[in-house]
Amino acid sequence: MLSFMDWSVVALGCALVLASLGGWWWERTKVQKGANPDQGRRFFAAWLPLLMGMELIGAKVPHLLHAPYPVVMIVDALNFALIVTVAVLAFRMLRGRGLRTLG
Repeated sequence: MLSFMDWSVVALGCALVLASLGGWWWERTKVQKGANPDQGRRFFAAWLPLLMGMELIGAKVPHLLHAPYPVVMIVDALNFALIVTVAVLAFRMLRGRGLRTLG
């Protein structure tokens, strides 16, 4: 049962990555048709699911594939860098827009 739950987290990460790529493609076709979406929100909406999906995949796959310890440590360090990157992007978006425009 635990292995199924771990693989479901990996599947969720893959779904986030695919949703991000699909959203990027959708926005790209809208821009080509002449729409003028909000650049900051579009950038954040495209990168946040991609980075979070990559973090979910990287957190579980090495353990599930019984990777050697150095590989697991390298992937965990990269995951930490992804978490910091997402936090910085979120902070910059909130600071730049203010809390009133999000609600």
